[in-house]
Amino acid sequence: MQHPLNTLKLAAALALVLCGAFACFLSAPLGKAQAQAPARGRRAPFLPPLPRGIAAAVWRRGVPADNPLTAEKVALGEALFFEKRLSVDGTVSCATCHDPATAFTDGNMLAVGVERKVGTRNAPTVLNAMFSRHLFWDGRARTLEEQAKQPLVNPLEMGMPDHGAVVARLEAVPEYRRQFREVFGAEGITPDTVAKAIAAYERTQLSADSPFDRFIAGDRGALSEAQQRGWKLFRTKAQCINCHTFSRAAPFFSDFAFHNTGVATKGHSFEQLAAEAATMTSAAPNRARALSRLAHTEGFSELGRFLITGRPAEMGAFKTPSLRDVELTAPYMHDASEKTLLDVVKFYNGGGEKNKHLDKAMRPLGLTDAEMSELVEFMRALTSDEVMRRAQSSRPQTRLSALR
Repeated sequence: MQHPLNTLKLAAALALVLCGAFACFLSAPLGKAQAQAPARGRRAPFLPPLPRGIAAAVWRRGVPADNPLTAEKVALGEALFFEKRLSVDGTVSCATCHDPATAFTDGNMLAVGVERKVGTRNAPTVLNAMFSRHLFWDGRARTLEEQAKQPLVNPLEMGMPDHGAVVARLEAVPEYRRQFREVFGAEGITPDTVAKAIAAYERTQLSADSPFDRFIAGDRGALSEAQQRGWKLFRTKAQCINCHTFSRAAPFFSDFAFHNTGVATKGHSFEQLAAEAATMTSAAPNRARALSRLAHTEGFSELGRFLITGRPAEMGAFKTPSLRDVELTAPYMHDASEKTLLDVVKFYNGGGEKNKHLDKAMRPLGLTDAEMSELVEFMRALTSDEVMRRAQSSRPQTRLSALR
């Protein structure tokens, strides 16, 4: 018979092992193995490891009641995010344009879809996209679920003829039939469940825990002196904070609103384009699909938010991007017209490109060369250690066809 003291020692050792394993789970970055780890029960709630700077309450507010996360749903969404069979020729997945190796962008000037078709806008990062009130540069989608559906059937992106073809492609794969039954039950594979799974995975792709976050948390040595001067300029003379807002409750360096800074006005007659766009969308049987196509049509793309709202004041207005990990996501602006962060700062220092609908906040800033350099140094302090590690360790996506 085992001595009671030995039993207590064994129990204590087991408790330490279990506690250590749980601590490792909480601190480890979310990756494929972790997303596939079993939860307690098929529909147990799932909370990804949250980086310093993003509170659990802030994250939970971004998860809709009709699409709660489970470990199984996140794993399915991850598989779909990297699944090239969701494109008409099997060469493009969501990850092709939103590659972890380039901070969930693609490094190209403009997005490149099936058959190497080139779009009209730069691919934005997926990181922290769950916190945006509007998706796409023009805000034509209100949720990640709505956003996930559009590239699948856009002829310049993944090129599937319709969402029925997407479902049929997945139905032909036994493993996907099994996973969808496990996650969504009798509903199975539908356009909505495909979008819900992809959105669930995207809600685990977060960015914070940068040198700036450690500085805000009290580590005064986390930023260099030049970066601290840049942070002060960011909030004062440079006026960046007006649009790239920051607070503990919304630490994403974006107001997620739409502004005309003049980028889209070069060589375009907005009024003529607006009239033609209104005629085309009013006659289209599917307005959402028509808008998605116009967003990728030369010229019309530059109308920006106006395409969605029809408000003249929003001609040429585009969504404020987050500055998190911005040093990793060049080139910049919706049309990739600025190649470096210093180019971006110089553009704003000059007051943007003058036009009839220019945002009222745009005006020359009078920054010196030294001050512009300090702003750039500050923005580099917004790079997440984990995002940088993942970028350095991830193999870039390829365009080899997944169809056999």
